[in-house]
Amino acid sequence: MAERYPGYDVLAKRHTPSWNEQTRRVIDARLALPREPRFLSEDEFRTLVAIAARVVPQPADRPPIPVAALVDHKLEKNHGDGYRHAALPPLREAWRRGLGAIDQEAREAHKQPFHRLDAPTQDAVLKAAQEGRLAGAAWQGMPSALFFSHRLLRDIVLAYYSHPTSWNEIGFGGPASPRGYVRMGFNRRDPWEAAEAREDDEAAARQENKRVR
Repeated sequence: MAERYPGYDVLAKRHTPSWNEQTRRVIDARLALPREPRFLSEDEFRTLVAIAARVVPQPADRPPIPVAALVDHKLEKNHGDGYRHAALPPLREAWRRGLGAIDQEAREAHKQPFHRLDAPTQDAVLKAAQEGRLAGAAWQGMPSALFFSHRLLRDIVLAYYSHPTSWNEIGFGGPASPRGYVRMGFNRRDPWEAAEAREDDEAAARQENKRVR
């Protein structure tokens, strides 16, 4: 598949008016995040890595976004959302219980830990969780459907789209500080934003992206 924003690299904005020092510090810390777990156990982290690979499959032609490490970082810092569904435990407890329960469901149904199942079987286990059909003792009364929608899916997708690699894929310029955006109308683009390619002008878009960095 052709790149949607060919030639675009959001990190080229690092020393332009688009980013200030605070933005640079935040992005640098995100890029330097350790790939090994600092909150989750090794077993929990392996389960999370396998789940993330099914929720947000990544192309093989670029370095992968460390989704599991980003979620683990959120848990280590205990960065909650400021709210939660009343039927779910707090952030850390929900994730620990949910990961353990999904792995236990895999072991009971398929005699293997979740991360060793083939992709279709992993998908079947996750679909059962999404539909609320998993209710083994390991869940301790936590509804699997709520965990899937309010924690697993939300945190994994937000982690993926918090990384500059995904910003390149969607043409996002990063935080709008300090420059901000001016052309806010439908189908309008500021000159420092990425130009989306069409089939008939991909080469022109590549040149545009190089010019507006």
